[in-house]
Amino acid sequence: MTEHRQRLKLFFDGGCRPNPGPMEIAVVARGQVYERNDIGTGTNNDAEWLALLYALEIAIALGADDLDLWGDSMLVIQQAKGQWKCRTPALKIHQAQFNTLASQFTRLTLRHVGRSHNLAGIALARKHASG
Repeated sequence: MTEHRQRLKLFFDGGCRPNPGPMEIAVVARGQVYERNDIGTGTNNDAEWLALLYALEIAIALGADDLDLWGDSMLVIQQAKGQWKCRTPALKIHQAQFNTLASQFTRLTLRHVGRSHNLAGIALARKHASG
């Protein structure tokens, strides 16, 4: 008998204002928004990578092993897949951390989603609209 495992869908997004500047990230999993603010200073690309890493940490905490990760940064998604080169030392470090965490999952898929459909990005935008 095979065990049925539910695929966990996570949305991730990160950004900073101004760029570079103070970074913030968000992840949405199972309808729950997870946010981190004041995570240091960096670029939008750093923030997107940190959001992806945070999504993996949340998946581990939730006990998932089959992931579907959705983000709106084509750069980060393609770099995480190994299809585009990381050209800066910081991005190479993020990619190495991703590879280490990703190895803990049975299945992991990275998908690009438009900004207007990224639930994590929508959560960050709402925070700024109300704040």
